Amino acid sequence: MEIIRDGHIPSVAEVAVRSKVSRATAYRYFPSRSALVTAVIDSSLGPVRSLSSNLPDARARVHELFEQTFPRFRDFEPQLRAAAQLALEQWAQERAGLLEEEPYRRGHRIRILDHALAPMKGELTPALKQRLHHALSVVYGIEPWVILKDIWGLPEREVQRVAMWMADALIDAALAQSKAARPAPRAAVRSR
Repeated sequence: MEIIRDGHIPSVAEVAVRSKVSRATAYRYFPSRSALVTAVIDSSLGPVRSLSSNLPDARARVHELFEQTFPRFRDFEPQLRAAAQLALEQWAQERAGLLEEEPYRRGHRIRILDHALAPMKGELTPALKQRLHHALSVVYGIEPWVILKDIWGLPEREVQRVAMWMADALIDAALAQSKAARPAPRAAVRSR
């Protein structure tokens, strides 16, 4: 984590040297950079990945999730950027047929957001709930953090506010679309 904090994704051999262990020992624990980065991210985001909310409202769960996660993005920003960088690098290597290690795979946000959206099961059709899930996965993660900080120069707290605003807008849009799609209730027929 220290090496990555300094701005470099190390090889397993570099970690061995820095940790003063043999390469064989390092490779036993981390057979590839993917395994190494996976361990770093597991350590960085562990509490978020195990977050299990009992709140009955999906919007409240999404808020709780963002409020728990965005401070961790601040605390582990170099590590999370390194994971995104490695995924992009390996994507290009894989397309070129040059990838020589198992690829680093991301995707915990799918399960995390599914738990947050669970209370909406009866409010949205399965297709609309899935669309909302897809849309929120774009808003929730290191990617909006990078865009809003690097391109817009926003301070960290404002990044969280903008991401939360986008999440609320997506939830509102899904609920409005669901309401508009429901058949209108029939007027009661009066008997004479």
